[in-house]
Amino acid sequence: MIIGAGVVGCAIARELSRYQAKVCVLERESDLGCGQTGANNGVVHPGIDPPPGTLKARLNVAGNAAFPRLCRELGVPFRRTGLLAVVTDPEEAMLLPLSKLRAEANGVKAEVVEGEDLRRLEPALGPGAYGALWAPDAGITCPFRLTQALARTAARNGVVFELETEVAGMLVGRGRVRGVRTTRGDYLARWVVNCAGVDADLVAGMAGPPEFTIHPRKGEIVVFDRGGPAVGRVLGVLSLKGDPHSKGGGINPAVDGNLLVGPGAREVADRRDTAVSADGIRKVLDKFTRLVPALARATPIAAFAGLRAATYREDFIVRPSAHMDNLLHVAGIQSPGLAASPAIAAMALGQLADMGFSAPSRPDAVVAPPPRLFRELDPAEQTQAAAADPGHRRVVCRCETVTESDVVAALRDPVPATTLEAVKRRTRAGMGRCQGAFCGPRVATLIARERGIPLWEVTRAGPGSWLYAGPTRR
Repeated sequence: MIIGAGVVGCAIARELSRYQAKVCVLERESDLGCGQTGANNGVVHPGIDPPPGTLKARLNVAGNAAFPRLCRELGVPFRRTGLLAVVTDPEEAMLLPLSKLRAEANGVKAEVVEGEDLRRLEPALGPGAYGALWAPDAGITCPFRLTQALARTAARNGVVFELETEVAGMLVGRGRVRGVRTTRGDYLARWVVNCAGVDADLVAGMAGPPEFTIHPRKGEIVVFDRGGPAVGRVLGVLSLKGDPHSKGGGINPAVDGNLLVGPGAREVADRRDTAVSADGIRKVLDKFTRLVPALARATPIAAFAGLRAATYREDFIVRPSAHMDNLLHVAGIQSPGLAASPAIAAMALGQLADMGFSAPSRPDAVVAPPPRLFRELDPAEQTQAAAADPGHRRVVCRCETVTESDVVAALRDPVPATTLEAVKRRTRAGMGRCQGAFCGPRVATLIARERGIPLWEVTRAGPGSWLYAGPTRR
């Protein structure tokens, strides 16, 4: 049993689905990747930031190396853009050779670039960019599509995903977890993997004395419309004035063409506080507009915030429980958790084997990439798709060119989308310039039709977030 359906939980589910074992994933939210994964900027970090010798450093580098093959196999977009960690103050130039030494200690290719070499790598940089550390192995992907592809493959191989199922307690006895108590009943389990993100310490505490503490760290990200500054690399800032527990955010192109700026980093007490604040957005924009001045003339279309699951040791936790023989903790997976996710999953599988888990491999295991979206097809393929499927002739979302058939495919997926936000993550309907003003009602109508429910029972993001009034709710 896996608790948590973020990118790491789904990566572990995919690994376990290669074996003849009954696997269940429990997720509190109404869709995959609603926590840290859903607030991720999609950067596949190269590994220049984690302190050498940490688990975070080792798994970051190993995970980054696995990304090209993983994304190719799962049909997920991935592009190596490289990363420039920029120094904007000449007095901090000593950070460049020091950062290069740290990168090399982690086994990461990196070099110091200045002057014309820096401008050639990234023309969008402003005059205040003094020099940078260039790490060519950085990349970008779509965290939503990756999580969906991992879960879809796992589901096709027999893994069961139980959404809207919150863990409320553990059934323990004789040093083992016997089952998990949830808001939808009890589930028996022989092995439990705790991937509960910002709640991982609370889940661990349900099985015995506290083993670690998660303190949520919040950050806002601003999304810019297409057609803004032509930034081709992931950009970050090297500074002695930054947060020692954060890479400090950056500017990065998204695989779908938008520009993302942020996140910031500040500690919060509330594990559900994902509200965007004007002050947080202002700090992000002030910081990075100095790096790329053209941002001041670009058009922001959205902003969102997420919580990192930070521990006080600032390192990943992938180890067995100190109290339960069959409970594995995969916790403290903050950035660069996306980049490290393939390596975290492989390590978790090895840990389970060391704990006694054993099952024959599944000879009929399949890989099940999500269907290609209409906008991902070339013009000739779009013509063929529209001729073969009338649903591709009806564009639901004009900003992102999402068709009715794209939405229906998400609603009929092995791990189906059931809400407006879920469809948005799977197809990008609602992520464009109008932020769903045009397509929202159309998507809601399709959800109602496919699920066989009244329109007033359609929700934005699960129970309590209804979109319309109805006779059973006033």
